[in-house]
Amino acid sequence: MTRDRRDQVKNPFRRLLPKSMRGGEVVIPVIRLQGAIMSGGGQFRPTLSLATTAGVIEKAFSISSAPVVAISINSPGGSPVQSRLIYKRIRDLAAEKNKKVLVFVEDVAASGGYMIAIAGDEIIADPSSIVGSIGVVSASFGFTDLIKKIGVERRVYTAGENKATLDPFQPEKPEDIERLKKLQLEVHETFIDMVKERRRGKLKDDPDLFTGLFWSGKKGLELGLIDSLGDMRTVLKDRYGAKAELKLITAPRGLFGRRLGLGSSALGFTPEIVGAAASGLVDAAEERALWSRFGL
Repeated sequence: MTRDRRDQVKNPFRRLLPKSMRGGEVVIPVIRLQGAIMSGGGQFRPTLSLATTAGVIEKAFSISSAPVVAISINSPGGSPVQSRLIYKRIRDLAAEKNKKVLVFVEDVAASGGYMIAIAGDEIIADPSSIVGSIGVVSASFGFTDLIKKIGVERRVYTAGENKATLDPFQPEKPEDIERLKKLQLEVHETFIDMVKERRRGKLKDDPDLFTGLFWSGKKGLELGLIDSLGDMRTVLKDRYGAKAELKLITAPRGLFGRRLGLGSSALGFTPEIVGAAASGLVDAAEERALWSRFGL
Protein backbone atom coordinates (compact mmCIF):
# COMPACT_ATOMS: atom_id res chain seq x y z
CA MET A 1 0.00 0.00 0.00
CA THR A 2 1.37 3.43 -0.95
CA ARG A 3 1.95 6.16 1.59
CA ASP A 4 -0.84 8.31 0.11
CA ARG A 5 -3.21 5.36 0.34
CA ARG A 6 -2.26 4.65 3.96
CA ASP A 7 -2.83 8.32 4.84
CA GLN A 8 -6.23 8.21 3.17
CA VAL A 9 -7.25 5.11 5.12
CA LYS A 10 -6.11 6.75 8.39
CA ASN A 11 -7.88 10.02 7.60
CA PRO A 12 -10.59 9.63 4.95
CA PHE A 13 -11.45 13.36 5.16
CA ARG A 14 -7.89 14.50 4.37
CA ARG A 15 -8.63 15.09 0.69
CA LEU A 16 -11.46 17.45 1.63
CA LEU A 17 -9.01 19.81 3.32
CA PRO A 18 -7.20 22.59 1.47
CA LYS A 19 -3.84 21.37 0.20
CA SER A 20 -2.00 23.74 2.51
CA MET A 21 -3.60 21.97 5.53
CA ARG A 22 -3.14 18.35 4.50
CA GLY A 23 0.45 18.02 5.70
CA GLY A 24 3.26 16.42 3.79
CA GLU A 25 2.58 18.57 0.72
CA VAL A 26 4.59 21.76 0.26
CA VAL A 27 2.61 24.77 -0.93
CA ILE A 28 4.69 27.68 -2.24
CA PRO A 29 2.89 31.00 -2.77
CA VAL A 30 3.86 32.75 -6.00
CA ILE A 31 3.48 36.47 -6.68
CA ARG A 32 3.73 37.88 -10.22
CA LEU A 33 4.81 41.52 -10.41
CA GLN A 34 4.58 42.60 -14.03
CA GLY A 35 4.48 46.02 -15.62
CA ALA A 36 5.80 49.54 -15.23
CA ILE A 37 5.99 50.94 -11.72
CA MET A 38 3.78 53.99 -11.34
CA SER A 39 1.73 55.54 -8.58
CA GLY A 40 -1.99 55.24 -8.95
CA GLY A 41 -3.03 52.98 -11.80
CA GLY A 42 -6.51 52.98 -13.18
CA GLN A 43 -9.22 50.64 -14.31
CA PHE A 44 -7.98 50.79 -17.91
CA ARG A 45 -4.29 50.02 -17.24
CA PRO A 46 -3.23 48.46 -13.95
CA THR A 47 0.33 49.32 -12.95
CA LEU A 48 2.69 48.28 -10.18
CA SER A 49 2.54 50.36 -7.01
CA LEU A 50 2.24 49.62 -3.32
CA ALA A 51 -1.51 50.17 -3.58
CA THR A 52 -1.91 47.56 -6.35
CA THR A 53 0.48 44.97 -4.89
CA ALA A 54 0.14 45.18 -1.09
CA GLY A 55 -2.86 42.84 -0.99
CA VAL A 56 -1.25 39.96 -2.88
CA ILE A 57 2.07 40.39 -1.06
CA GLU A 58 0.43 40.18 2.36
CA LYS A 59 -1.74 37.25 1.26
CA ALA A 60 1.33 35.31 0.09
CA PHE A 61 3.16 35.83 3.38
CA SER A 62 0.07 34.81 5.36
CA ILE A 63 0.44 31.13 4.31
CA SER A 64 2.17 30.01 7.50
CA SER A 65 3.10 26.51 6.27
CA ALA A 66 4.98 27.80 3.20
CA PRO A 67 8.77 27.47 3.54
CA VAL A 68 9.38 30.29 1.06
CA VAL A 69 7.62 33.01 -0.95
CA ALA A 70 8.43 33.08 -4.67
CA ILE A 71 8.20 36.35 -6.59
CA SER A 72 8.28 36.60 -10.37
CA ILE A 73 9.34 40.01 -11.65
CA ASN A 74 8.99 41.42 -15.14
CA SER A 75 9.35 45.19 -14.98
CA PRO A 76 11.38 47.89 -16.78
CA GLY A 77 11.14 50.16 -13.75
CA GLY A 78 9.38 53.45 -13.15
CA SER A 79 8.73 55.34 -9.93
CA PRO A 80 11.65 55.03 -7.48
CA VAL A 81 9.31 55.79 -4.58
CA GLN A 82 6.82 53.05 -5.42
CA SER A 83 9.70 50.64 -6.15
CA ARG A 84 11.15 51.22 -2.70
CA LEU A 85 7.75 50.98 -1.00
CA ILE A 86 7.13 47.57 -2.62
CA TYR A 87 10.66 46.47 -1.71
CA LYS A 88 10.19 47.55 1.89
CA ARG A 89 6.81 45.81 2.26
CA ILE A 90 8.35 42.54 1.04
CA ARG A 91 11.32 42.83 3.41
CA ASP A 92 9.14 43.85 6.37
CA LEU A 93 6.85 40.85 5.91
CA ALA A 94 9.78 38.50 5.32
CA ALA A 95 11.23 39.54 8.68
CA GLU A 96 7.86 39.49 10.46
CA LYS A 97 6.86 36.04 9.14
CA ASN A 98 10.41 34.66 9.12
CA LYS A 99 10.10 33.70 5.45
CA LYS A 100 12.77 33.32 2.82
CA VAL A 101 12.12 35.16 -0.44
CA LEU A 102 13.18 33.85 -3.83
CA VAL A 103 12.94 36.28 -6.75
CA PHE A 104 12.77 35.02 -10.34
CA VAL A 105 13.42 37.43 -13.22
CA GLU A 106 11.42 36.96 -16.42
CA ASP A 107 12.21 39.24 -19.39
CA VAL A 108 13.53 42.17 -17.39
CA ALA A 109 14.13 43.43 -13.87
CA ALA A 110 15.73 46.79 -14.52
CA SER A 111 15.90 50.11 -12.70
CA GLY A 112 12.95 50.09 -10.27
CA GLY A 113 12.26 46.49 -11.27
CA TYR A 114 15.73 45.55 -10.05
CA MET A 115 15.19 47.58 -6.88
CA ILE A 116 12.24 45.30 -6.10
CA ALA A 117 14.26 42.23 -7.08
CA ILE A 118 16.88 42.87 -4.40
CA ALA A 119 14.16 42.26 -1.81
CA GLY A 120 14.85 38.58 -2.52
CA ASP A 121 17.25 36.54 -0.42
CA GLU A 122 18.20 35.02 -3.77
CA ILE A 123 17.70 36.32 -7.31
CA ILE A 124 17.40 33.74 -10.09
CA ALA A 125 17.19 34.78 -13.74
CA ASP A 126 17.09 33.30 -17.20
CA PRO A 127 20.43 33.66 -19.04
CA SER A 128 18.69 35.96 -21.54
CA SER A 129 16.88 38.08 -18.94
CA ILE A 130 17.86 41.74 -18.57
CA VAL A 131 18.98 43.00 -15.15
CA GLY A 132 20.56 46.11 -13.72
CA SER A 133 20.06 49.67 -14.98
CA ILE A 134 20.94 51.03 -11.54
CA GLY A 135 20.38 54.70 -12.25
CA VAL A 136 17.79 57.47 -12.33
CA VAL A 137 16.21 59.03 -15.39
CA SER A 138 13.80 61.91 -15.90
CA ALA A 139 12.22 62.58 -19.27
CA SER A 140 9.75 65.13 -20.62
CA PHE A 141 8.90 67.13 -23.74
CA GLY A 142 9.42 70.76 -24.70
CA PHE A 143 6.66 72.60 -26.59
CA THR A 144 8.03 76.14 -26.81
CA ASP A 145 8.43 76.20 -30.60
CA LEU A 146 5.11 74.44 -31.14
CA ILE A 147 3.03 76.97 -29.23
CA LYS A 148 4.77 79.83 -31.02
CA LYS A 149 4.01 78.21 -34.37
CA ILE A 150 0.31 77.83 -33.65
CA GLY A 151 0.04 81.30 -32.10
CA VAL A 152 -0.51 80.36 -28.46
CA GLU A 153 0.79 82.60 -25.69
CA ARG A 154 1.75 80.87 -22.45
CA ARG A 155 0.72 82.76 -19.28
CA VAL A 156 1.92 81.48 -15.91
CA TYR A 157 1.39 83.20 -12.57
CA THR A 158 3.06 81.83 -9.45
CA ALA A 159 3.61 82.64 -5.80
CA GLY A 160 7.17 81.47 -5.40
CA GLU A 161 9.93 82.04 -7.93
CA ASN A 162 10.58 78.32 -8.50
CA LYS A 163 6.98 77.15 -8.68
CA ALA A 164 7.07 76.81 -12.49
CA THR A 165 10.38 74.96 -12.62
CA LEU A 166 10.82 72.86 -15.79
CA ASP A 167 7.56 74.02 -17.33
CA PRO A 168 7.52 72.19 -20.71
CA PHE A 169 5.91 75.23 -22.39
CA GLN A 170 8.76 77.56 -21.43
CA PRO A 171 12.47 77.51 -22.38
CA GLU A 172 14.73 75.48 -20.11
CA LYS A 173 16.77 77.33 -17.51
CA PRO A 174 20.28 76.09 -16.62
CA GLU A 175 19.57 76.51 -12.91
CA ASP A 176 16.46 74.33 -13.17
CA ILE A 177 18.40 71.57 -14.91
CA GLU A 178 21.14 71.76 -12.26
CA ARG A 179 18.54 71.47 -9.51
CA LEU A 180 16.96 68.43 -11.18
CA LYS A 181 20.33 66.72 -11.58
CA LYS A 182 21.11 67.25 -7.92
CA LEU A 183 17.81 65.64 -6.99
CA GLN A 184 18.55 62.70 -9.30
CA LEU A 185 21.96 62.20 -7.67
CA GLU A 186 20.33 61.96 -4.25
CA VAL A 187 17.83 59.35 -5.47
CA HIS A 188 20.64 57.49 -7.24
CA GLU A 189 22.69 57.36 -4.04
CA THR A 190 19.74 55.84 -2.19
CA PHE A 191 19.40 53.17 -4.90
CA ILE A 192 23.14 52.39 -4.81
CA ASP A 193 23.11 52.08 -1.01
CA MET A 194 20.20 49.62 -1.19
CA VAL A 195 21.97 47.44 -3.77
CA LYS A 196 25.24 47.45 -1.83
CA GLU A 197 23.46 46.47 1.38
CA ARG A 198 21.38 43.67 -0.11
CA ARG A 199 24.13 42.30 -2.39
CA ARG A 200 26.93 42.70 0.14
CA GLY A 201 29.83 40.36 -0.55
CA LYS A 202 28.38 39.37 -3.94
CA LEU A 203 28.98 42.39 -6.18
CA LYS A 204 32.05 42.50 -8.36
CA ASP A 205 34.21 45.63 -8.44
CA ASP A 206 33.13 46.93 -11.83
CA PRO A 207 33.23 50.68 -12.67
CA ASP A 208 30.08 50.39 -14.81
CA LEU A 209 27.94 48.73 -12.14
CA PHE A 210 26.09 51.87 -11.01
CA THR A 211 26.17 53.86 -14.25
CA GLY A 212 22.71 52.84 -15.42
CA LEU A 213 23.94 50.12 -17.79
CA PHE A 214 22.03 46.85 -17.97
CA TRP A 215 23.16 43.31 -18.75
CA SER A 216 21.92 39.84 -19.62
CA GLY A 217 21.21 37.41 -16.82
CA LYS A 218 24.39 35.54 -17.69
CA LYS A 219 26.54 38.66 -17.34
CA GLY A 220 24.54 39.73 -14.30
CA LEU A 221 25.61 36.50 -12.61
CA GLU A 222 29.27 37.33 -13.27
CA LEU A 223 28.78 40.81 -11.81
CA GLY A 224 26.99 39.51 -8.73
CA LEU A 225 23.68 41.18 -9.55
CA ILE A 226 21.94 37.79 -9.37
CA ASP A 227 22.71 34.51 -7.59
CA SER A 228 22.01 31.85 -10.21
CA LEU A 229 20.46 31.04 -13.58
CA GLY A 230 17.24 29.09 -13.89
CA ASP A 231 13.45 29.19 -13.97
CA MET A 232 10.92 29.16 -11.17
CA ARG A 233 9.30 25.76 -11.66
CA THR A 234 12.56 23.86 -12.07
CA VAL A 235 14.27 25.54 -9.11
CA LEU A 236 11.33 25.16 -6.71
CA LYS A 237 10.66 21.52 -7.67
CA ASP A 238 14.34 20.68 -7.26
CA ARG A 239 14.51 22.29 -3.83
CA TYR A 240 11.14 21.37 -2.34
CA GLY A 241 10.21 18.15 -4.11
CA ALA A 242 8.39 17.11 -7.26
CA LYS A 243 5.03 17.32 -5.47
CA ALA A 244 5.52 20.90 -4.33
CA GLU A 245 2.53 22.99 -5.40
CA LEU A 246 3.14 26.46 -6.82
CA LYS A 247 0.12 28.50 -5.74
CA LEU A 248 -0.36 31.72 -7.70
CA ILE A 249 -1.62 34.50 -5.44
CA THR A 250 -3.94 36.92 -7.20
CA ALA A 251 -5.87 40.01 -6.18
CA PRO A 252 -9.52 39.43 -5.24
CA ARG A 253 -11.95 40.16 -8.05
CA GLY A 254 -14.98 42.35 -7.61
CA LEU A 255 -18.59 41.38 -8.24
CA PHE A 256 -18.16 41.95 -11.99
CA GLY A 257 -14.56 40.74 -12.20
CA ARG A 258 -13.31 44.36 -12.26
CA ARG A 259 -14.54 44.96 -15.80
CA LEU A 260 -14.53 48.51 -17.08
CA GLY A 261 -16.81 50.52 -14.83
CA LEU A 262 -19.22 51.96 -17.38
CA GLY A 263 -21.37 54.80 -16.17
CA SER A 264 -25.10 55.25 -16.41
CA SER A 265 -25.13 57.62 -19.36
CA ALA A 266 -26.94 56.58 -22.51
CA LEU A 267 -23.75 55.68 -24.37
CA GLY A 268 -21.97 54.35 -21.28
CA PHE A 269 -19.27 57.02 -21.35
CA THR A 270 -19.03 59.47 -18.46
CA PRO A 271 -16.60 62.41 -18.29
CA GLU A 272 -14.63 60.46 -15.68
CA ILE A 273 -14.18 57.52 -18.06
CA VAL A 274 -13.18 59.77 -20.94
CA GLY A 275 -10.66 61.53 -18.71
CA ALA A 276 -9.30 58.21 -17.43
CA ALA A 277 -8.94 56.95 -20.99
CA ALA A 278 -6.97 60.05 -22.02
CA SER A 279 -4.73 59.73 -18.97
CA GLY A 280 -4.31 56.06 -19.75
CA LEU A 281 -3.01 56.88 -23.22
CA VAL A 282 -0.31 59.11 -21.74
CA ASP A 283 0.63 56.44 -19.21
CA ALA A 284 0.69 53.82 -21.95
CA ALA A 285 3.12 55.93 -23.99
CA GLU A 286 5.34 56.37 -20.94
CA GLU A 287 5.25 52.64 -20.20
CA ARG A 288 5.99 51.82 -23.84
CA ALA A 289 9.07 54.05 -23.65
CA LEU A 290 10.26 52.20 -20.53
CA TRP A 291 9.95 48.79 -22.16
CA SER A 292 11.49 49.91 -25.46
CA ARG A 293 14.77 50.81 -23.72
CA PHE A 294 15.36 47.08 -23.36
CA GLY A 295 14.22 46.08 -26.84
CA LEU A 296 10.87 44.75 -25.57
